[in-house]
Amino acid sequence: MHLVSLAMYVTPPPLAAATAELWEFLRAYLSRPGVSGLPDRLDADLAYDEAWLRPDLLLSQTCGYPYVTQLRGRVRLVATPVYSHPGCEGPLMRSVIVVRRGSAFAAIEDLRDAVAAVNSPSSNSGANLLRAAVAPLAREGRFFAALIETGSHGASIDAVAQGRADCAAIDCVTLANIQRFDPERVTEIRQLALTPAGPGLPFITSGDATDGQVELLREALMASIRAPSLEVARDTMGLIDFDRLK
Repeated sequence: MHLVSLAMYVTPPPLAAATAELWEFLRAYLSRPGVSGLPDRLDADLAYDEAWLRPDLLLSQTCGYPYVTQLRGRVRLVATPVYSHPGCEGPLMRSVIVVRRGSAFAAIEDLRDAVAAVNSPSSNSGANLLRAAVAPLAREGRFFAALIETGSHGASIDAVAQGRADCAAIDCVTLANIQRFDPERVTEIRQLALTPAGPGLPFITSGDATDGQVELLREALMASIRAPSLEVARDTMGLIDFDRLK
C-alpha cells in the first residue's frame, strides 16, 4: 500500500476536509491507468516529516528548506502549488511578520532587540524568510535579543498575541487560512511587513519513482485544478494552479 500524507495545510478543520476531497479525486484519477495500492484515505497518524523519506511514499508535501538541505536527490519533486492568498506570487510565497495589535512597532527596524517566535529553525517561512528580512539590519550578526521555538505557525501567533514574543513570521498561506476559518485567533495581532519571497511548499514523491510515475502524478494534480467537482475544495484551500520549480 502506498503512503499519501498531505499534512502541511490541514488546519483549521475545513482545510483537512478539502485536502481529503482533493485526495479522493487524485485517487480516482490515478486508479484509471491502473495504479494499485492507493490508500482510501490520507495518512493522519504519521508525523508529516516522517513521511518524506519513506520508501512507500506516493505523495507528500514538504517545506522548501528541508527539501533543499535534506531531501533533494533522495525524493523526486512533483509540483509546487500556487495559491491565491495575499503574499503568494505564482509558486513563490512570502511570510507575514506579525506583532501584537497594541504594540508600538511601526517598521521592521523597530524590532531590533525584540523577542521573535519561530515555528522551527528548519522552517523556510518561519525562520529563513524572517532572517532574510532582518539580515540587512543586523549589527555584528545580531538583530533580535532572543528567539523562542513554538512548534507551529499557530503557536507562534499565540506567542505574539499573549506577549511571550514580540514578532513572528507566518507563512502567508497559513495566515490566510487562520484569518478565514479561525478569525478569533488573530484578533490580537497585526501585520507589520512582508518578508522577501521564497519557493512555496512542493509536492514530492519517492526517490525511486520513475519518470512516468512522476508525470502521472503531475497530470493528476493539473486535472484537479480543472475539475468542476473540486471548485469548493479549491476555494477552501485557495488553490489555483500547480507549477514546476527546479
